[in-house]
Amino acid sequence: MTADVWLPVRAEEIEGLPEGLAYRFWNGEEEFPADPADCAFYVVPYMKPSPLCVRPLPYMRSLQVVQTLSAGVDHVQRGLRQVRPGVRLCNARGVHEASTAELTLTLVLASLRGIPDFVRAQDKGEWLAGFRPALADRTVLIVGYGSIGAAIEDRLAPFELARVVRVARSRRTTERGPVHPLTELPSLLPEADVVVLATPLTAHTRGLVDADFLARMKDGALLVNVARGPVVDTKALLAELDSGRLTAALDVTDPEPLPAEHPLWRAPGVLISPHVGGPTSAFLPRAKRLLADQLSRFVNREPLRNVILTTGSPAGA
Repeated sequence: MTADVWLPVRAEEIEGLPEGLAYRFWNGEEEFPADPADCAFYVVPYMKPSPLCVRPLPYMRSLQVVQTLSAGVDHVQRGLRQVRPGVRLCNARGVHEASTAELTLTLVLASLRGIPDFVRAQDKGEWLAGFRPALADRTVLIVGYGSIGAAIEDRLAPFELARVVRVARSRRTTERGPVHPLTELPSLLPEADVVVLATPLTAHTRGLVDADFLARMKDGALLVNVARGPVVDTKALLAELDSGRLTAALDVTDPEPLPAEHPLWRAPGVLISPHVGGPTSAFLPRAKRLLADQLSRFVNREPLRNVILTTGSPAGA
């Protein structure tokens, strides 16, 4: 029997897909494209709510692979409790690095140089001159030094920084320098002019940026979140923003989408973009290449890329 593959992109639009699989298009519609019990390889719809993404999982009795098109997998992990052991969960490492790093630099530069103020002044016909902070000679701390964190540093390189400090779950060394473990964050935060959050959302990083974390940041520092909203304690951040001690640039928030009446919209010193780090013109070509490669590996029984966990294993769901 031919294995079913559920894709959120029509198969005829993806070059290089292997033969021998039955491709079904499903991008979150109410009706399933076929019997979920026959699905062996499930590509999760992109930028859809978590309940929709996990809805077919309990019925996928032949499932072998869940492939997200996002770097984060937190929106599907809870649904993996309902699938059989041995299912591999893969993320989209290699798809979003360029776009997310671009947005990170945009948020950093726009915040430091006062671009939101200039836009508001332009709307009123005001000439808003004056000195603004530069990125040059600053220290940037990247929390979550994976592929996206490394891509952010690549784009910071020409800006004549004083220093880039890298933090990840565990200590290691890279070509650019050492990566500090999360346990050293308390001593590193006071040195940073800009703190960039690029970490996945896990049990260890949920609420990582709490009142104590923020209190350790130096006066006038900028917090940039391109990770996940719940990495930051919103109430604690609002307190620092309202005091004027810190500023922030947020591509993700908690809650999300941010309700119109939420105080974060009107907090001083904050720039908010609506979770647009990944969805750019660079996304679809890279996502298609990833899918063609992964499915070729699947058909040929070769090791898959970007395996985050396997259900039923000690680290799995």
